[in-house]
Amino acid sequence: MNVVLDIIGIALVIVATLLIGVYGLRISRTTGDFFVASRTVRPVWNASAISGEYLSAGTFLGLSGLVLLEGARGFWFPIGYAAGYLLVLVFVAAPLRRSGVYTIPDFIEARLESLRARRVTSLAVLIIGWLYIVPQLHGAGITLMVVAGLPQWVGEVAIAVLVAASVAAGGMRAITYVQAFQYWLKLFALLVPLFCIVFALSGGSHDVDAAVIFPAEAGPAGLDLYQTASLMLALVLGTMGLPHVLVRFYTSPTGVSARQTTVLVIVMVSAFYAVSSGMGLVSRSVAPDLANPDAADTVALVLPSRVFPGLFGELLTALIAAGAFAAFLATSAGLIVSLAGVVSQDVFSGSVRSFRLSAVLCTLVPLVIAVITAPAGLGSSVGMVFVFAASMLSPVVLLGVWWRGLTARGAVAGMITGGAATALALLVYTAVGGVGLAAPFLAQPAAWTIPLATAITVAVSKLDAHGAPLRAERYLGRLHTPER
Repeated sequence: MNVVLDIIGIALVIVATLLIGVYGLRISRTTGDFFVASRTVRPVWNASAISGEYLSAGTFLGLSGLVLLEGARGFWFPIGYAAGYLLVLVFVAAPLRRSGVYTIPDFIEARLESLRARRVTSLAVLIIGWLYIVPQLHGAGITLMVVAGLPQWVGEVAIAVLVAASVAAGGMRAITYVQAFQYWLKLFALLVPLFCIVFALSGGSHDVDAAVIFPAEAGPAGLDLYQTASLMLALVLGTMGLPHVLVRFYTSPTGVSARQTTVLVIVMVSAFYAVSSGMGLVSRSVAPDLANPDAADTVALVLPSRVFPGLFGELLTALIAAGAFAAFLATSAGLIVSLAGVVSQDVFSGSVRSFRLSAVLCTLVPLVIAVITAPAGLGSSVGMVFVFAASMLSPVVLLGVWWRGLTARGAVAGMITGGAATALALLVYTAVGGVGLAAPFLAQPAAWTIPLATAITVAVSKLDAHGAPLRAERYLGRLHTPER
């Protein structure tokens, strides 16, 4: 690797991010600009921005590492990530846009007419958002450590400072331009090296053994049925509970535009997943020595130099390093925008000034966690966040959009149950390990935590003597009435 080229590539991404952010700042003036970009973002631009923030460290570096470690088993992650947007498209994209609010807590309060339900939702959003930001910071630390030999905390602090500054400066409108640019940069940064590597291997001395890339035990017959089904359920439903994903639909001009945006997102993220997974498949043949949990996440950065010793390989590595930093910046920025909107409205005055202060505060918490913790596998860390999102927020959002009988007490009980059950399962699994018959149910708890949270939500709502809000029917009519 060439440290100078890698640093130049990362520096160019940072400069481009700052310049685009400055442009967005020039046209970010109103509260609506900062929270939802004044609801004027068109489908192609919005889809690029959503894809930019959705494709995180767990995808850019972690997915290649997962495929390297697991082979065909690693493909369940991109399948689940992409399929989650199908449910978003069918069930919540247009209704959430028609709700006319700024954040998920806004929606829950308006739908259930309850300040308590709003506060619990805000807490759930913060927990999910912070858990998601930590792997992005860890990924930045790993990247700078691999390409430049710097301490891991340097990359974590650098990303945190950049994200806090860009979000506080321009809000949602500025970040939209930045994230759209970063999606295309990330796709280009992996597609070009993968194309060059595959072309070189097809006529070079490296033999691509299909049995190595797709071992027999990694096929469907070798998969644990429960763990696979539970993982897929978490990934598919978890997308509906990610605050930085849902808030994006509030930026669309209409519900129809929100649906069109979602269709484009499915195409864009699927294209990227194909490229990132392909990098992992090639690495199983070229770099099998990296197939261990401590090194797998670095394979995309190491692979070009394995195939192309010399300047060309170093240039490809610098391109991938630049794309990796774009991934960390885009996802972290999207999360901080969504969290800052919640904190600004729930804790402060909801003004532009309070939004900026909230952006800084919401960055400090995950930064402290990232600095004092060691990185686990990026892909598995992001998967854990999806379990929390699917168990805590997805049932309430889905029922809030489609079931008139949902009550504030039911929503609060469901969110607390889903979050507590998921946390307990993962803590017990971490403490005890994969021993006994209960191990799969603790390692992948989504298959029982999601039904449990949903059942509690429905049962408590049914037993609630206060019943659903009197205006629930009219509010649901607003959500499901197409715009003219």
